Amino acid sequence: MRHVVRTTTSFDYIIVGAGSAGCVLAHRLSADPNIRVLLLEAGPRDAHPLIHIPVGNGRVIPNPKYNWQFETEPQENLAGRRIPWPRGKTLGGSSSLNGMIYIRGHARDYDLWRQFGLAGWSYADVLPYFKRAEGNVRGGDAFHGADGPLTVSDAAHDHSLFDAFVAAGSEAGYPTNNDFNGPEQEGFGRYQFNIRNARRWSAAAAYLRPALSRPNLTVETGALTQRVVFEGGRAVGVRYAQGRHEHLVRADREVLLSGGVVSSPQLLMLSGIGRADELRAHGIDVHVDQRDVGGNLQDHLCVHTVHTSKVRTLTDDLTRTERGAVSMVRAALLRSGPAAGFPLEGGAFLRTSESLEMPDVQFHFSAGNLLSLIRRPFANHTPDHTRPDAFMCHVCQLRPESRGEIRLRSADPREAPIIEPNYLSEARDRETMRDGFKAMREVMHQPALAALSDGEIWPDPNVRSDAEIDTFIRNTGGTVYHPVGTCRMGSDETAVVDETLQVRGVDGLRVVDASVMPSLVGGNTHAPTVMIAEKAADMILGRPAPKPENYA
Repeated sequence: MRHVVRTTTSFDYIIVGAGSAGCVLAHRLSADPNIRVLLLEAGPRDAHPLIHIPVGNGRVIPNPKYNWQFETEPQENLAGRRIPWPRGKTLGGSSSLNGMIYIRGHARDYDLWRQFGLAGWSYADVLPYFKRAEGNVRGGDAFHGADGPLTVSDAAHDHSLFDAFVAAGSEAGYPTNNDFNGPEQEGFGRYQFNIRNARRWSAAAAYLRPALSRPNLTVETGALTQRVVFEGGRAVGVRYAQGRHEHLVRADREVLLSGGVVSSPQLLMLSGIGRADELRAHGIDVHVDQRDVGGNLQDHLCVHTVHTSKVRTLTDDLTRTERGAVSMVRAALLRSGPAAGFPLEGGAFLRTSESLEMPDVQFHFSAGNLLSLIRRPFANHTPDHTRPDAFMCHVCQLRPESRGEIRLRSADPREAPIIEPNYLSEARDRETMRDGFKAMREVMHQPALAALSDGEIWPDPNVRSDAEIDTFIRNTGGTVYHPVGTCRMGSDETAVVDETLQVRGVDGLRVVDASVMPSLVGGNTHAPTVMIAEKAADMILGRPAPKPENYA
């Protein structure tokens, strides 16, 4: 039995979770020396050296010390498979494990949020927060910030396969785009990354590290929050376990949940906010009967194609024992070489139908075979499909209609909840994935890329019919690690949080992370999560929002 320690020192704000959003909040709130902030993180400090090497995540992700290693329930439309769901469990959260790609999504994604009735969340409203966060090496302009803490840099690798990928897009009739976060998203080009001087620039590096010396900021790692503590209708603190002790600590102003799409709804339910019947079934006292907690789960599903390469690939240099060791040493000491960047540098956003107003699929192209770097999350691949002397591309549907949920498995905060994404449960999603796969395959067989390959090795080139493609997607599809939506923000009373991110039905409690997104944005989700936290900091501190910026 753990000994309960009542912490006599109170804080103004308690932040639960030191991920992408939590690090931003810790930095912004503690900038005022009169505000006392406690940041709780269940995982350890981000001390593993490979966390900071851009390609080191392939070695870190399999480590349960730094990864929650969640797993979905068997997916009916993915051949009954359980899909691995890596989530960061360290300072920086998933920004310490992800692919570091900086994408905001389409402007209309945020305008749609405004149409949902969420005042202050249109693209014109949130663009100033994207710019506040951004430190783009290209400099500032109407769409970009140059002085923010989150470094955004250009792709590091000069490789013929990336040039061939963009050329293949042109051969297939698509435009070229050198800035996916600028005036237009559609087209083929190169991604930008959260990499600074050949180091991963996670939220911990960008926001938390500069604030660690502040005496009014306390950071506790290895601290698993068990529940929020209420007095009447107000959140007044949290209870967390650390080592052999349980701690009760008080928040004089607010408790801020930034545990992410899995842990934030789980903690709300453990604290008595959720579906009353399910909470009672787990022996949890009901504080607020809120049926939407854990619902509205959305994620990007992807499927890959792999081609042999006639030229040396980036993964050739990263996986061969001698070359790989040299690459890691070069990245660590000289900040150069293939390990100093991330191989997934080619990108595209396109429409599978000309009738669409904005892109509905996204490509990630690698001048190497990422399956050779991290094999565990990808089921049903033979050694030939994970060979390093190959290049690959994957396609994901940007705005799936399928919705899933997070539910409690038990009342034990140490036990992972039930994760049910319901991938491909809607017919439109199955059609879009099929059309996106066909579009990807068409590009991969254009002359610019065909000249550098002996052909497709994954899937089998004989997989041609719609039925065969659908089967391939069911058997091999997986997550791109962009889940959102389980603490939905909305103007309606059934939404978990309102437009200021305050949990409905209680005072002094907000959720600030990707779980509040009402709908999935068209792109990678780290940059939008940082934006949400930047905006939340202003709302928490009562500061006026910056003037909306006309981006047209």
